[in-house]
Amino acid sequence: MNFSQIDLDQTHIRLTTDLDSHNLKSHILSIRRDLKRYILKNEDFLLSLDPIKADEDLPLIVSKMIESSKIADVGPMACVAGTISEMSLDYLISNGSRYSIVENGGDIALINDEDVLCGIYSNNQVLGNDIAFRIKARKSPLGICTSSGKIGHSISFGVADSVTVISKSSSVGDGLATRIANEVNGETSEDKVSNALECCEDYREFFEGVLIISQSHVGTVGRLPKIVETNEFDVRISNH
Repeated sequence: MNFSQIDLDQTHIRLTTDLDSHNLKSHILSIRRDLKRYILKNEDFLLSLDPIKADEDLPLIVSKMIESSKIADVGPMACVAGTISEMSLDYLISNGSRYSIVENGGDIALINDEDVLCGIYSNNQVLGNDIAFRIKARKSPLGICTSSGKIGHSISFGVADSVTVISKSSSVGDGLATRIANEVNGETSEDKVSNALECCEDYREFFEGVLIISQSHVGTVGRLPKIVETNEFDVRISNH
């Protein structure tokens, strides 16, 4: 499968669609301009690790991030990647797409009218990177969002190899992945996973399933797509 890639400063977005046909790049640049302008007016939005109060007449990206962060009990910037993915997918759907995958820093929004594999990248000592979700064809959007205490630059107060949240909204899923991954702490890997699973119970109405991977233990909650073995995913992108 060929991918296209948008590189916008520190935001790297990969998607299975033709960029030029829908002018998606311009749409994302507009979203990011709205976000940057608001951050200049409200530094708390950028720095807070807790939900913040919403102002009136907010840009859509800001209001979605604030709403999702309140659901997940995290700061609004914990939802930024998933929100951009979700808004990008919504734009593609509004232009008639029935098969699009938008990946932004490990936070995915997709709609797929045929089955697709989504690799689970955790660098786990037992599972490695040789497993994937098999996502069945669907007519509605899906969010697949991952947080880690060991991979990537995002702030995490836990030590998870990975926490992946399956949700109808990648904006909410992004915040929940951060929130649950923060709880992956304890003396043993079993304790770490157990504490994170306990945290999941407070948010069950907002996700379809959660996969938690930490050292020698794996925990699941809810309904997850089928997990299958694969060859290790090649993360290089081929442009078209």
